[in-house]
Amino acid sequence: MAKRDYYETLGLDRNSNDGDIKKAYRRLAMECHPDRNPGDTGAEKRFKELSEAYGVLKDGEKRAAYDQFGHAAFDGASGGPGGGFGFTASSFADVFDDLFGNFGGRRGGSNARSGADLRYNLEISLEESFHGKSATIRTTSPAVCDDCGGSGAEKGSSPVTCGACQGAGKVRAQQGFFTIERTCPTCQGVGRTIENACGACGGGGRISREK
Repeated sequence: MAKRDYYETLGLDRNSNDGDIKKAYRRLAMECHPDRNPGDTGAEKRFKELSEAYGVLKDGEKRAAYDQFGHAAFDGASGGPGGGFGFTASSFADVFDDLFGNFGGRRGGSNARSGADLRYNLEISLEESFHGKSATIRTTSPAVCDDCGGSGAEKGSSPVTCGACQGAGKVRAQQGFFTIERTCPTCQGVGRTIENACGACGGGGRISREK
């Protein structure tokens, strides 16, 4: 089945500017994002189509190649000039990050993740609900590991510069017209690797602590 035109997917014409492209993607992606449509395979498929289209049209170099060659610019299987460039699950996440910000803490050269909101069930009386109530509760939350100081490395050792990316956290590969930059698969974008993991935190650099 032939792929739908990327401009048509976003409801745009070929004269649309960068602002038009971003605005259209934001509006349509929010409508069919999987988190807003749990279990809806149609919405999930539509979201992936939108992300793929936006991933090409937001990039001037890729957009120019698409305008000239169409989908063949990215279809290595058909002998197109794209040399097999494709879209993976990480590609969709990168597109979403680019538009809406740090998605799950994947950017910034760190493996730190944003924490979720804490929820605590506390029984109060009707009177207390009107007048308010102060209460002391105990809960657990992530904290820096005391043994390794958050480095994730065994006491007495330190993380070392990743040999695959030389500490950059990114690796590059030439694919067709484009030089593709991806997160280093060895260090997951951190730029460092741990040879001997801390026994207390398992290399994560954080432990759960009761407060």
